[in-house]
Amino acid sequence: MDDQDAFLATRCPTANRPLIGLTVLVVEDSRFSCEAMRLLCLRSGARIRRADCLRSARRHLQVYRPSAVIVDLGLPDGSGVELIDELNNSSPRVDVVLGTSGDDNAMGLAMAAGADGFLAKPVTNLAVFQESVLAHLPKDRQPSGPRPMNNHEIIPDQIAYRDDMALIADMLNENTDDRLLDYVAQFVTGVARSASDAALQQAGTDLAAARRDNAPSGAILARVAGMVQDRLSDRVMI
Repeated sequence: MDDQDAFLATRCPTANRPLIGLTVLVVEDSRFSCEAMRLLCLRSGARIRRADCLRSARRHLQVYRPSAVIVDLGLPDGSGVELIDELNNSSPRVDVVLGTSGDDNAMGLAMAAGADGFLAKPVTNLAVFQESVLAHLPKDRQPSGPRPMNNHEIIPDQIAYRDDMALIADMLNENTDDRLLDYVAQFVTGVARSASDAALQQAGTDLAAARRDNAPSGAILARVAGMVQDRLSDRVMI
C-alpha cells in the first residue's frame, strides 16, 4: 500500500464520494474505456489501478488485494471469463467482481463465471457505476444515510480514442494470423461502440461476422484500416 492508498483508506465514504477508501482494479485493454473508468473512479472517490491483459492482472493480484475488480471479457491474451472464475474461487475473495463488455451476449458468460454484476459498455453514467459497486459491498463499507443519485455522464478524452486507433493500426501492420484478426475484430467493435463511432463499429461487426463465417475478409480489413487512418489523421471527428 502506497502513501495515497493509506490516506484514502483512513477516510470514510460520503454521499458525494461513496467509494472513498476503495481501490478498483480495472482490467481493460482499451485506453478509451479505461479513461472512462478513471474518471468514474475519480468522481466517486476510489483509487484506480489498471491492467491491460490477463497476465498483468494476475501479476497485480499477487501483490495487491483490491476492493473491486472490473474485468473486460475481451482481452489480448484470453477471455476475461477466466479471470472472473479465478477471482470467484479465490480465498479470501475480492468484495466485488464485475464483468464488462460491449458484446450484448457477454453478460451471461460473466455471471456464469461468478461475477457479482455486469457493466454494459459504454460505461459513462456515474450513478450506474457507483450502484454497481456499492450493491455488492459489505454494509460496513457503504456510506450511511440517504444519498443523491448523480446521473452525470462522463466524457473521456478523445486523445485516448486516438491511442486505441494507433494500437489497431500497429496490429494491422503485423503479420496478422487468425487469432490476431479475431481479436482485432472484437477490439475495433468494442472500442467504437464505447466512443459512439457507429461507422467504425459497423465495420468491426462486419469483420467479426466474416471471420465467424469463414468468409473472405480482405476487403473488410482494408476498410477498417482506412477508417482507422482517417481517425488518426483527424479526417473524421467523433
